[in-house]
Order: sequence, then structure tokens, then C-alpha cells
Amino acid sequence: MTRVLATYNIKGGVGKTSAAVNLAYLAAARGSQTLLWDLDPQGASTFVFRVKPRIKGGGRKLVRGKTDVDDLIKETDHPRLDVLPADFSYRHMDLALADSKNPTRRLARVLEPLRVEYDYIFLDCPPSISLVSEGVFEAADALLVPIVPATLSSRTFAQLQDVVADGDASHRPQVLAFLSMVDLRKRLHRELVESLQADHPEVLRTAIPSASDVERMGLERTVVDGFAPKGRAARAYRDLWEEISSRLAGTPVP
Repeated sequence: MTRVLATYNIKGGVGKTSAAVNLAYLAAARGSQTLLWDLDPQGASTFVFRVKPRIKGGGRKLVRGKTDVDDLIKETDHPRLDVLPADFSYRHMDLALADSKNPTRRLARVLEPLRVEYDYIFLDCPPSISLVSEGVFEAADALLVPIVPATLSSRTFAQLQDVVADGDASHRPQVLAFLSMVDLRKRLHRELVESLQADHPEVLRTAIPSASDVERMGLERTVVDGFAPKGRAARAYRDLWEEISSRLAGTPVP
């Protein structure tokens, strides 16, 4: 059964792309056929995987079903891991969806024929509350939500939960949040990590540290396992993927 996992947050700059790239890599490294669809017009995931950020016909033709999605998929340097690239036309994705029938179902329909090819499909999402995000909620089995340890994080997370709850009752994605860009040397970070994990059972135990290795991904243009496999960030992403996999399987983490 194919799992569609979307890294999503209303806010930008919280570690969505680094999570999408590293978790997709780990899924593939553990033997699963994996696709990452870079929905962000900035194309950061596409850049990290050394793929040109362009799709023939643009986003409008893609979501309207006038482009064969298989022809747009590119291989990466990593076995079993492919990318559906970003395109700058995605900045108008809301308009393309609004002009189509059943706009919130369009992204799911793009992915439908790919379910026979992939075990995991990751969606690297732009930060917004829009038709694109509503389409993501329809398409995704789970939202992987990075939360930075800041005083307004609980409020933003509550807003996200409200948006999901107000969506289609027949399909509500599982929400799996995790702490991102954490510096446990800071007292405020320690306190917020403890309170968020205590107050919200959907917040995972594994936290991604604020580490230079994550920042270096753009320079190295690869996943952290590719250049710093023994570092804190690489270990954290491996632990996070194990915890996510367990949650998706309904298995409690010891």
C-alpha cells in the first residue's frame, strides 16, 4: 500500500524541505520505491537532488491531467528515489486548481497512477493555507509537521489542526509533528520541547537539532547521510524515520 506523506507547515523556514529530502532518502535506502514531489516553486528539494527545476507544460497542464506525469519524473543519484521536480509556474498553482473541477482532488488524481509504482510518495509543500494545501490534505495519508521551539509554535500548530479538522470528514490525514531546529543548550527550547510533547501526543519524541550539517545540504547538494552520516543531524533523521514508520504502522515506539 502506497503512503503519501506531506511535509507541511503554515509557517516557512521551519525545516520542511530538509525533512522531506532526508526522510525520502531514508525510505528509499531501506528498500522502498520512493518519489518526492517538490510542490514549492522555489524548488529547494529539486536543487538538493541535482535536478533541473522545470516540468514540460508547467503546473497548470499537470494538475489538469493534460501531461503524462510519468514522463516528468527524474531519477536521483540515490537508488529507488525519484523526483517530480518543482517548476516556477507552481507559484500560480492556486489559480490552476481554482479553474479546474473538484480543485481539492486534483493533486490526488495526479498521484493516483503512481501508486502502483511507489511505496512512499513525499510531498514537499510550500508554506500556506490555500487551495494547494487543501489539495495536499486530500492527497496525503499523513502530514509531517516540523515545529520550531518558539513561543507561538503551539498557536500555529493549533491553527493547523483546526484547518485539518474543518476539511473533508471522509479523509483526514494523520498529523505527525516533530520538533525542528532545536538547540537544547537554550532553556526556552528545552521548556518548549517538554511542554509541546506533554500537551500534544501527536508530537513525536525525536527532535531535529539546529545543526550546521542541515545548513550544508544546499552547499553539498545531497542528504546529510551523504556527507556527515555520523553527525547529530543524520542520526536524528534516522531516528525520526523509524518513529514515523512505527506510528504509520500503528506500532508503539519502545
